[in-house]
Amino acid sequence: MQQPAVPELAHAHAHAHPIHWLATATAVAGVVALSSVLQPDPATAAQPPAGESRKTTAAGPPPTTDGVDFPLDCGPVTTVVAHQASGDLDGDGRPETVAVVHCDAGMSTPPDGVYVLTRGADGAQPRLVATLVDPEDRVTVSDFTVRDGTVRATLHGYSTADVPTCCPDVHDDTKWQWRDGAFVRSTPAGARSV
Repeated sequence: MQQPAVPELAHAHAHAHPIHWLATATAVAGVVALSSVLQPDPATAAQPPAGESRKTTAAGPPPTTDGVDFPLDCGPVTTVVAHQASGDLDGDGRPETVAVVHCDAGMSTPPDGVYVLTRGADGAQPRLVATLVDPEDRVTVSDFTVRDGTVRATLHGYSTADVPTCCPDVHDDTKWQWRDGAFVRSTPAGARSV
């Protein structure tokens, strides 16, 4: 009979007894059973909805436009929130809401105002903190978005007071970003058309 070349592998020698295999199988079954009992707790972390950051989710919902008294002189008609979008514009972790608002004129094309609303840290009533477009500028807004801390819109205006309100003849792609404590407006090069 030959001796195994490596003494540590002596159990693999042809002289292994059936009881050895039974003991090995029992030990393996015990390890498998024990590992199924000692599983880690299930994960409880939740991913924020698409487009939201963790800071925004933790800060609560963005302010709504309900009950906000926008600075529009609409006379006997009411104000209409034509568009609104939310996002963290100033990087403080709390979302702001930007609203495009005009008077409910029924006919013609009433000018829009674009306003920024915020909610205090105590979750108080939304308050207006900035006017990006004043209705006195006589422009209407389209292609309005809030994304990645930037407000973007196309402003439709008039080259002279003689241009009828139905037919704006000046179009500016515009964006606003919060910088050094204020909203800074910029127009991409070549974006203005008449």
